[in-house]
Amino acid sequence: MGRPDGRKLKNLDYEYPVGAHIMSRRTDAMNMTTLDIPLEPIHRYLNQKRKEGLRYSHLTVIVAAVIRTISRYPALNRFVVNKRIYARNELAIGMVVLKGGRIDAVGTTDKMKFDPSNTIDDVNRIINDYIEKNRREDDVNGTDRVAKRLVNTPGLLRAGVSFMKWLDKHNWMPKAVVEISPFHCTMMLTNLASIKTDYVFHHAYDFGTVSLTLALGKPRMVPMVHKGEVSMERCMPMGLVMDERIASGSYFAMAFREFRKLLENPALLETPPEKVVEDIG
Repeated sequence: MGRPDGRKLKNLDYEYPVGAHIMSRRTDAMNMTTLDIPLEPIHRYLNQKRKEGLRYSHLTVIVAAVIRTISRYPALNRFVVNKRIYARNELAIGMVVLKGGRIDAVGTTDKMKFDPSNTIDDVNRIINDYIEKNRREDDVNGTDRVAKRLVNTPGLLRAGVSFMKWLDKHNWMPKAVVEISPFHCTMMLTNLASIKTDYVFHHAYDFGTVSLTLALGKPRMVPMVHKGEVSMERCMPMGLVMDERIASGSYFAMAFREFRKLLENPALLETPPEKVVEDIG
């Protein structure tokens, strides 16, 4: 039986199905790395856009770079369920938003849906709409409604979650549940810089299909080497956790280089990509 959120990849190198069987859980297959991204190029770009009457945020630039990178390296949008590797049908990023925007407020998690051809302006609009909607204290999204029903019904939480895990494992999860589930997305992102907190390596989820987690931390000074000389640069540290079953180490490395290049020159994100690469395995 097929899944509502992905198609099974068949013509893969042997290392992928073998790895999926050896590392049967996502928490078995976690690889972690820290990316220190210089902030000066991003600041220059944001200041220039502000002069043009456009207000973008650091988050907008970073998410736009993620979307553009995946448009060129689509294996980053794969996921593994029950030892099978799938290409995801959509590009979605889950993110926690604090109700009312207060640091002591209750957080809610939903997901934003993007198109691989989105420009930075498209991404900025989607993020702003997402944050505005989920910050409203009177708004309850689908994830919150399901969670409250599970918690408020005696005995339903344990049985309900176990049943949903079983359905997901066997590709029987209803499409309506997958649509509202933040655990079924390309990447889970947490912006700890917004609450002036250090970055972390966000845990992977064995439930759902999230293959990447990215945590943004508060800026720090990092030694950088340019033309043989060492200087201190203000960087945003990012903790990235990957499911290594979806792509090879060299593939991840090429994708990271592309991601860095885009953040060094965010103007590249103003136009759609020349080509969106399809994941054919």
